[in-house]
Amino acid sequence: MTINKTQENGTTILTLKGKLSTTTSQQFQEALIPAFDGAEQVILDFKEVDYVASAGLRVLFAGNEAAKSKNAVMILRGVSDEIMEIFEMTGFTKFLKFE
Repeated sequence: MTINKTQENGTTILTLKGKLSTTTSQQFQEALIPAFDGAEQVILDFKEVDYVASAGLRVLFAGNEAAKSKNAVMILRGVSDEIMEIFEMTGFTKFLKFE
C-alpha cells in the first residue's frame, strides 16, 4: 500500500493505493492517527483501494475515534461499490462519513 499525504486549509488528505490488509494496517494507522493533529478534517481518498480486511476496519474505527477526540471529521471519498458493500455489511456506514 502507498499513502500520499497532502494538506490544505485545515484539511489533511490521505490518498491510499492498494490493499488495506493485515500487513498494511500498521502503516495505515501510523499515517492516519497523526493526521488529525491540527486538522479540522481528514479525507481518505479510497479511489485506488481494492481490498479492506478486518485489520483495516479496526484502523478506520480507531481513526473515527481519534477524529471525535480532536473535534475533527474523517471523510472517505471515492469508495468503490465493492468496498462500500463491506462497510455496509459490517455496519460501518452507520458512523463513517462518505462523499
